[in-house]
Amino acid sequence: MGKIAVVLADEFEDVEFSTPKASLVAAGHEVEVIGAESGTVMGKNGTEVCIDIVVANADPSDYSALLIPGGYSPDHLRTDDGIVEFVASIVKAGLPVAAVCHAPSLLIEAGVVEGRTMTSWPSIRTDLANAGATVVDEEVVVDGQFITSRNPDDLAAFSSALVDTLM
Repeated sequence: MGKIAVVLADEFEDVEFSTPKASLVAAGHEVEVIGAESGTVMGKNGTEVCIDIVVANADPSDYSALLIPGGYSPDHLRTDDGIVEFVASIVKAGLPVAAVCHAPSLLIEAGVVEGRTMTSWPSIRTDLANAGATVVDEEVVVDGQFITSRNPDDLAAFSSALVDTLM
């Protein structure tokens, strides 16, 4: 199975990382956590995650998909040019991109949402629409390579859609 990139920074929503990661690992995928800097990051609810590789050393061609958990992590990451460039490269390569809750804010920053149908946490929806996406309020939305969900309550459907896409 493939290697899945996860971009992560402090204040990520813990279950939006752990639930899809567990589904990916159970399906035989390797998960690699990419950060702007080396060390560990802390989830909103206390989960510590070690950064496996810094974005400056990550090659988008090494991955089969990208997972972007929500929380405040995407907002921190969208100010890092290396992360934004990495995300844009993954999208340009046509790889699956799974973004939950606040995560589409990072996709907006990467300039890749125009013409897509997506969902997100309510506070991101106007930003998505202003960036050219069609916004819907659904548990999970699959539009081409993009898989999006609204919140932690959607994680079972979100994780299942991601694993199914990679089969």
